[in-house]
Amino acid sequence: MAPPSAIEVLPETDSSTFTIPDRLTIRHVAKRRAASGKLVAGVAAAADVGAFKGRTHHAHKPLAKRWDHRLTDEAKSRGGSSLKEAAKFLKQPGLISLGGGLPSSEYFPIEEMSFKMPNLKSASGEGHAVLSVGKHDMAHGTSDYDLATALQYGQGHGSAQLLRFLVEHTELVHNPPYSDWSCTMTVGSTSAFDMAIRMFGKPGDWILSEEYTFPAMVETAAPMGVRVAAVRMDEGGMLADSLDEVLRTWDEQARGGKKPVLLYTVPTGQNPTGSTQSLQRRREIYAVAQKHDLYILEDEPYYFLQMQPYTGPNAADVPAPASHEEFLLSLVPSYLSLDVDGRVMRMDSFSKVIAPGTRVGWITASEQICKRYSVHADLSTQSPSGVSQMMLFKILEEQWGHGGFLDWLLHIRMEYTARRNVILEACEQFLPKEVVSWKAPEAGMFQWMRVEWEKHPGYSSKTLLEIEDELFHANMRHGTLLMKGSWFCPDKEVDTGKMFFRATYAAAPLDQIREAVRRFGESLREAFGLVALADGGT
Repeated sequence: MAPPSAIEVLPETDSSTFTIPDRLTIRHVAKRRAASGKLVAGVAAAADVGAFKGRTHHAHKPLAKRWDHRLTDEAKSRGGSSLKEAAKFLKQPGLISLGGGLPSSEYFPIEEMSFKMPNLKSASGEGHAVLSVGKHDMAHGTSDYDLATALQYGQGHGSAQLLRFLVEHTELVHNPPYSDWSCTMTVGSTSAFDMAIRMFGKPGDWILSEEYTFPAMVETAAPMGVRVAAVRMDEGGMLADSLDEVLRTWDEQARGGKKPVLLYTVPTGQNPTGSTQSLQRRREIYAVAQKHDLYILEDEPYYFLQMQPYTGPNAADVPAPASHEEFLLSLVPSYLSLDVDGRVMRMDSFSKVIAPGTRVGWITASEQICKRYSVHADLSTQSPSGVSQMMLFKILEEQWGHGGFLDWLLHIRMEYTARRNVILEACEQFLPKEVVSWKAPEAGMFQWMRVEWEKHPGYSSKTLLEIEDELFHANMRHGTLLMKGSWFCPDKEVDTGKMFFRATYAAAPLDQIREAVRRFGESLREAFGLVALADGGT
C-alpha cells in the first residue's frame, strides 16, 4: 500500500483544520525519538508505547473496536502481577528500594558478553563485526541497555529498549489504520497462539483455519478442548467464499459447539502449502470477518520471506528492490495494515529471519488486547529471555538500525529466492509430471506437491491414506524425507480427496536439495510403474 501524500488538511470543524502527519519513514525515526526525549529504562521498567508511536501521530485515526464480548472470563479476570506494579516507582530519583524481591546484579556471574556477526556490507560472512555488552554499560553512559538490566526480572511486555524498536518497525512496515494499536513481546508465536486461545476460546469452542495448516496450532488448541474447522483453499490460500459458507451454514448441534469467533491464518508463504494470499483475497476475507464479527490471528513468520517472481529455468533473475521504499512496497499488505476495526492480532517472530532459538517475537493488536496479553505473560512466561533481548538489541538498535534491518531482510529474501529456484528447477528436471504437479511458491520455505494417487496401481483397492503411507516409506527407502500432506489436516473427519507431500528448501545444501528431489522422482516412478529417467534426467 502506498504511503499517504505528504500532508493532508481535512476540516475538523467549521473553524479549524486537522493535519494528518506523514507516514513514519526511517529518516523520521530520529526526529520522533528526539521529540519524546531520551529513553531511560532501568530494571523492570514499564514501556510507554504511546511515546514510541508519537503522542499525536495517530490521533486522526479511529479507535479500535472493543472485544469484551469475545474475551474469556479467564482473560477478563487477570489482574496482572501486583508486585510488578511497584516497578513504576523505581524511576524516582534518590529512591532506595527495599521492596522488590530482585537478586543483586553483583552476584550475576557474567561481567561481559561478546558475539560475532556478519557485516551488512558482506552478509555472506567475508567480514564480521564483534558486538560486546558489559554489566554496567548504562551507568557508564555507553549504552541504553546492559547486562545488569537484561539479566534481571522484567515486565511481561519485554524490555522498553527493544520494544521501542519493534513498535517503530511495525509502524514503518504496516502503519495500522486505527489509533490505539500497541505491541507487546512474546516468547515466540507458538506461545502467543497458546495465550490467544486462552484469551478467546474455552472448552467446546471451534476456531477456523485453512484446510491444511500448521500442526502445532491444532495440537496446542486440542488439550484446551478447542477444535479446528477447515476452510477450503486454492493456490492463493484460504477462500473467502468457503469461509463465509462455513459460518453461514454452521450447525451447532451437528458440530457440538457454537459458531466460531476466531480465525487463524498464515497468509504469506503458508505452512504447509506455500500459498500467499493476494491483497484482494485478504480484503475479501477481512470483509467476511467483519460480517461475522470474527477476531483474526494473523501468524506471519514468513512475511519477510516474500521472494522475487520465478521466471523459469535458465531465465534471467528479477533484480532485487533498489531501495528500502521499493522493498516495502513490494510486500503484500498485511491484515494489520487493513485492520480498520482492531480485529487482528498479528504475531511476528524472529524465528525465520534471525534465529528460532532466540524465542523472542511480538504481537500487534489494540491496546485492550495487548494489555490482556501482557498481564497474562506477567503471570506465566514473564519477559522473554534477557540474553536474547540483549543480543537482538545490540544487533537491531546499535549495529543495524532500521535501515540495516531492512537490508538484512532483503538479503534473506534473495537467499530464499535462490533456494526456491533450485528446488523448482530440480522438480522440472526429475519429477514425473504424469503423476505429480506443483506451483512456484511466492514466499516462505515450502514446496507443496500434489500427487495424483488415482493413477496409482493400488487405487481400486486401497485408501488415500494407505497409498500415501506407502509412498512415504518408499521415499524413505530411497533416502529422502518429505512430510505427508495428511499430517497438516486440522479436521481429520474431512476428506479432501487429494494427496500432497511437503518439501522444504530452507536448510539443506543446494546439491542435496537437487539430489533429494531426484530420489523422490525415482521413488514415484517405481511406485506408479513409470519408465525410469535416463542418467541426468530430462
